Amino acid sequence: MTILSMTRLMSRRKAIAAVAGAVAIGAATIAIAQTPAFFRIGTGGTAGTYYPVGGLIANVISGNNGGVPGLVATAVASNGSVANINAINGGSSESGFTQSDVAYWAYTGTGLFEGKGKIENLRAIATLYPETIHLVARKDAGIKSVADLKGKRVSMDEPGSGTLVDARIVLGAYGLTEKDVKAEYLKPGPAGDRLRDGALDAYFFVGGYPTGAISELATSSGISLVPISGPEVEKLLGQYQFFAKDAVPANTYKDVPETPTISVNAQWVTSAKQPDDLVYNIVKTLYNEKSRAALDAGHAKGKLITLQNATSGLGIPLHPGAEKFYKEQGLLK
Repeated sequence: MTILSMTRLMSRRKAIAAVAGAVAIGAATIAIAQTPAFFRIGTGGTAGTYYPVGGLIANVISGNNGGVPGLVATAVASNGSVANINAINGGSSESGFTQSDVAYWAYTGTGLFEGKGKIENLRAIATLYPETIHLVARKDAGIKSVADLKGKRVSMDEPGSGTLVDARIVLGAYGLTEKDVKAEYLKPGPAGDRLRDGALDAYFFVGGYPTGAISELATSSGISLVPISGPEVEKLLGQYQFFAKDAVPANTYKDVPETPTISVNAQWVTSAKQPDDLVYNIVKTLYNEKSRAALDAGHAKGKLITLQNATSGLGIPLHPGAEKFYKEQGLLK
């Protein structure tokens, strides 16, 4: 082989190598561009409301369904509000659902988070729907107001629950403490069983209405819902931003008239560390027309997830990406 032939062969090989290198770099660039962004949504138990609503939202914002391009959102079953906030704070989840009161306590280091430090990076994406405080009483217990709980057998919910802290706040608004009632600390299911058996006079429950267990109790045994209203509540609402006035409509539960009460909100929260543009696009997608149709059809609570409710009763700062969108929509100044 002549020197000229060898030179040509080497040049050809270099050219082929250069092309191959360019193809490899291009393929790598495409792969990087198409790398999905995973966005977990911590919810609650699979039998509750958070889990199906989380699945619904994950579906509408995921890119493969015409949502945020490149986004893969998933609903993850969890132990609920506190667990979701801890997962966000620890970096094992990008977002999660929580009661607005629990979010406030986490952000301020109070309530359930007393002595555990403030989670100052916690940010709100949106308020989703109200979770109503039910004060369920035996029909023959003679409990017409919160003040009537004095000396009664009352379940406050289990230790570590948001309901327990809310119950203490409600009692306090009426000048009562746990020492003024015969307090028990049961989950709603066992509390309902004891109420049916006459071993309990009343119990607190926080959740969207109608709740299946309370509906069943109302049908089988009869119940009354105790109003949470009056000047005591007006003062309470001024003190705690995460509470709002609410009412359980007549006949939501069998033979129970409309009952005024208060509620906290189910909220979707994240970390301030999440990119602004990502959260902006997630919120923008959540409230578009296609998502609206899916939310309305997908779950009873989906109909309450509206742009008008998105910034109500927040209690913690909005994520900048979400705040930008709400300002564009005229919800915030």
